Amino acid sequence: MKNITVIGAGTMGNGIAHTFAQSGFNVSLVDISQENIDRGLGTISKNLDRMIAKEKITEADKNETLSNISTFTDLKSGVEKADLIVEAATENVDLKLKIFGQMDEFAPADCILSTNTSSISITQIASVTKRPEKVIGMHFMNPVPIMKLVEIIRGYSTSDEVTTTIMELSKQLGKTPTEVNDYPGFVANRILMPMINEAIETLYNGVAGVEEIDTVMKLGMAHPMGPLQLADFIGLDVCLSILNVMHDGFKNPKYAPCPLLVNMVMAGKKGVKSGEGFYDYSESRKAEKVSASFK
Repeated sequence: MKNITVIGAGTMGNGIAHTFAQSGFNVSLVDISQENIDRGLGTISKNLDRMIAKEKITEADKNETLSNISTFTDLKSGVEKADLIVEAATENVDLKLKIFGQMDEFAPADCILSTNTSSISITQIASVTKRPEKVIGMHFMNPVPIMKLVEIIRGYSTSDEVTTTIMELSKQLGKTPTEVNDYPGFVANRILMPMINEAIETLYNGVAGVEEIDTVMKLGMAHPMGPLQLADFIGLDVCLSILNVMHDGFKNPKYAPCPLLVNMVMAGKKGVKSGEGFYDYSESRKAEKVSASFK
């Protein structure tokens, strides 16, 4: 397995492309927008520069990593030689089903189709292909070049051979793959999102303020980042989408998103990516200033 195609040049997609390219794979980075591709390549270059500054890699390593990445705005051209495709588009089920139908049509017959979805059913995604045994979840964590975990999610029809191949491939990337079964939210978000949602409920109910809630979880529970800061980092729209998937999948009210979260997303307050969420990022991407809405 040498040729990897990554669909989507956003935060997760460019991180996945970076990681594979740095590990010596030939990477095709596909996005419908050339602007998104250029932005993604810029992010990869900046992240490699940070690694150079920390003396983790050399300038030659950076140049080699970048030379391993080719870009495409046409999906058919980007997947025609792929051994593995990692779909990292927006967390929207209809979009993913459309992309997987196209991937299945254009990719080589022996190509493994994977998705970086953080909550959507692998079995559902596989159902629109003619190769459900070759469809699997590869849920990378953000930031991808740094975080070690990859959730490997087996769909109902995913073969043992494909699962073993992807587990071993993840190890080649220096990651720690963990196999889980296909239920809404898998493991990471089934546990994480209710905690974030409860932190938002705690704020919504006036129990404590933004900084106070995050301080309790950081100092009392040894979390490196408070849940409200983490929600901003993930993207409040992504959190809402995952909670909706779990709520729909389990039909359990404990997964219902807090009204405050719903309102913030509708108002365009999505966290770091929009410049404001629970914190104000207009002056710094660090969570140093609480949003005026919560003062």
